[in-house]
Amino acid sequence: MNNSARFATVINCMDGRTQLPIINYMRTKFNVDYVDNITEPGPVKVIAEQSNDFQLRSIQQRVMISQDKHGSKHLALVAHYDCTGNHVEKNKQIEQLRKSLETIRLWGFKGMIVGLWVNENWQVEEITFNR
Repeated sequence: MNNSARFATVINCMDGRTQLPIINYMRTKFNVDYVDNITEPGPVKVIAEQSNDFQLRSIQQRVMISQDKHGSKHLALVAHYDCTGNHVEKNKQIEQLRKSLETIRLWGFKGMIVGLWVNENWQVEEITFNR
């Protein structure tokens, strides 16, 4: 591996429709070469509800591998339109996204963490929350 390669990390839905828009967004926004993809069906639901310890720990471990082994300094958590793994309205997913970002901050990721929404046109929107 090229030691000067720059990485970002994404916790994304497994839905293939979201993959390329998110990878392209991350590469452009953060000027990185590669995007480590951690995929789960409906990840904002998994993290917000914290009802499956195995899934939650697995996501956290993969985030830390990306940070520790690839030097990732940017992490995005993704929610999206028409999510089969989390079939709720956008407002509910955005609330789950906010709650999930709070949890991820407690994991000790040392870089920038952002929330992203992929809309019905498969365009990426950054979601900001007041802290």
